[in-house]
Amino acid sequence: MLKDVTLGQYFPGQSFIHRLDPRVKLVLTCVYITALFLAKGFLSYGIMLVWLVIAVACSGVPVRLFLRGLRPLIAIIVFTGVLNIFYTEGYVLFQWWIFRVTAEGLFMAGRMILRILMLVTGTFLMTYTTSPLQLTDAMERLFGPLKKLRLPVHELSMMMSIALRMIPTLIEEADKIMNAQRARGADFDSGNVVKRAKALIPLLVPLFVSAFRRAEELATAMECRCYHGGEGRTRLRVLVMRSADTVVLVGFILLSTFVGVLGVRGL
Repeated sequence: MLKDVTLGQYFPGQSFIHRLDPRVKLVLTCVYITALFLAKGFLSYGIMLVWLVIAVACSGVPVRLFLRGLRPLIAIIVFTGVLNIFYTEGYVLFQWWIFRVTAEGLFMAGRMILRILMLVTGTFLMTYTTSPLQLTDAMERLFGPLKKLRLPVHELSMMMSIALRMIPTLIEEADKIMNAQRARGADFDSGNVVKRAKALIPLLVPLFVSAFRRAEELATAMECRCYHGGEGRTRLRVLVMRSADTVVLVGFILLSTFVGVLGVRGL
């Protein structure tokens, strides 16, 4: 299950999505999430779904990687759907004891499940096609005006990118520790919830120790390379907006605005 968590991983490529400016991809992801929450009906969701399918196809990232990343969220998705099915008022289709299925509940459950799947897939698309270094540069450039308020923009961007990059590293480390504990007779799969939680204690302690050790080694390495924050630093690759980036950005903002208008009208 831990190997299925792919958030924070970067898959190198030369696709059109990979070549987009990271600032554009970050803005597009935020606009995409906003448009998803504004969408209400079949038409607006259909437009967003078609755009997502085209973006995934253009990225060159295998679909199985997106499916593998969605696998750990199955429990949350099912739980969300069940809640909407049984606890949404409307025309009753079926009722047994305290459970009541309504037509509006089925529609709401389908909409929420589709929204979660599309939201997570869109976020994965950004992390799969954008390296942590590019994300750091994009966030620093986008949040640059906040420097006038004396906010440490570079340091905050670096912290966020390092945290995102450490997710797959810690997952790999946790998987190694679990295999080592299983070789010593540990059982993480049997028993009730309480027993499973207690069985995780031998896993959490060495995982936290490893995480702090990696953090200390990273801090030492950055100090040895004379890293002192963003003041006076230069970049090997300067971000430059191309015409294709501008066209994609403007076009998707217009499309999202249209989806928002459809959502207000319930379409």
